[in-house]
Amino acid sequence: MRGYTYRDEPGVTVARARGIEIPMSPKKTYEVLNAIRGLPVDQARTFLEGVLALERPVPFRRYNQETAHKRATGPGRYPKKVAKNVLRILESAQENAEYEGLDTDRLFVRVAASARGRIRKASMPRAQGRGTQWNEQTTNVEIVLAERKEAS
Repeated sequence: MRGYTYRDEPGVTVARARGIEIPMSPKKTYEVLNAIRGLPVDQARTFLEGVLALERPVPFRRYNQETAHKRATGPGRYPKKVAKNVLRILESAQENAEYEGLDTDRLFVRVAASARGRIRKASMPRAQGRGTQWNEQTTNVEIVLAERKEAS
């Protein structure tokens, strides 16, 4: 993920923010971003804060094998690590929107995209002076906010 996947449209002012190679699960990130895509920024923040407080489960639509069902959601989980990092990126995008002079009351999540990042190699110490190698997955996240047009 070299740059933003979103290409600017003429006449549309947007605010963007990215998180690069964040150590979190790409599959859980995919599900969280699907849940907030298209929501107003205030609702997206409330949703992510609810996930952090273990009050609102994230519906798992794709990666839900052996996932327990939650009331009024279906298969879902509470990915706290992902929600915390996505909330940080969303707040950064909102601050960028304020700097750009956008109306913060009319902002919504236009693009919420993720991609797998580089895999970090690591090893875990084991008994007898040995070690077990393991890979740590990282994720690249991109959030683009735009103003909702007035209904005329």
